[in-house]
Amino acid sequence: MPTSPETQQEKPRETAVYTHGHHESVLRSHTWRTAANSAAYLLGSLKPHMRILDIGCGPGTITADLAALVPDGHVTGVDHAPGVLDRARETAAARGLGNVDFAVADVHALDFPDDTFCVVHAHQVLQHVGDPVRALREMVRVTRPGGFVAVRDSDYAAMTWYPGSAGLDDWLDLYRRVARANGGEPDAGRRLKSWALRAGLTDITATSGTWTYSTAEEREWWSGLWADRTLASAYAERAVEGGHATVEQLRAVSDAWRKWGRQDDGWFCVLHGEILCRKNA
Repeated sequence: MPTSPETQQEKPRETAVYTHGHHESVLRSHTWRTAANSAAYLLGSLKPHMRILDIGCGPGTITADLAALVPDGHVTGVDHAPGVLDRARETAAARGLGNVDFAVADVHALDFPDDTFCVVHAHQVLQHVGDPVRALREMVRVTRPGGFVAVRDSDYAAMTWYPGSAGLDDWLDLYRRVARANGGEPDAGRRLKSWALRAGLTDITATSGTWTYSTAEEREWWSGLWADRTLASAYAERAVEGGHATVEQLRAVSDAWRKWGRQDDGWFCVLHGEILCRKNA
């Protein structure tokens, strides 16, 4: 049973298990992400001098972009998984960025003083945490008065595609069951504004954005990474170990992804909720 916010303030901890893990098929997706395609709603608020905290930075592609956009400032990327930070450091080093560093952190209990950062950013994070409201309160705590909390999360139930596919219907149902069994909320995008209000934020701009895959190259990439993830990632292991699917059922879902990817008229849209919240001065 999830702990209450009051209990977590006494002993903050992450109660959810990261559903995807860091298999190559997962990092294939994460390294595609940029500030332009994943944080456009935030970019107009950035200033060259800002100090930014990027939570759940993964392999660091968005983090590096943010660092390049604040040349007189500094970006700290943090992730709950120590191993992926080596990849993030390589990403920043390859671009010659000297204003970025990385550390292990738990969003429920950030090891930074109050009022430290101008911007606290989290992309595809709150859907995976045990207490998103507690996480947002912690993000607000380390944000300077007048600064921004910026969050973007996908919403699985709102994902849509063409042509119809019973196999992809099975994928969506399975993924949502596995994610919730792990303690997360796969339909986080629609809940971000509600969570922000519960966290005490009042100056909230709520928007949405999409990723769309329709060209032959896009379909091959998107279907291929999900076909591989369904069979070989931590998500696949948790689906089987949790009794949500058999190996044979996972193979059928993987095959459905590859079949969809070969459809000339194939189209897939991922909807994201976004919130840009200013901390009261």
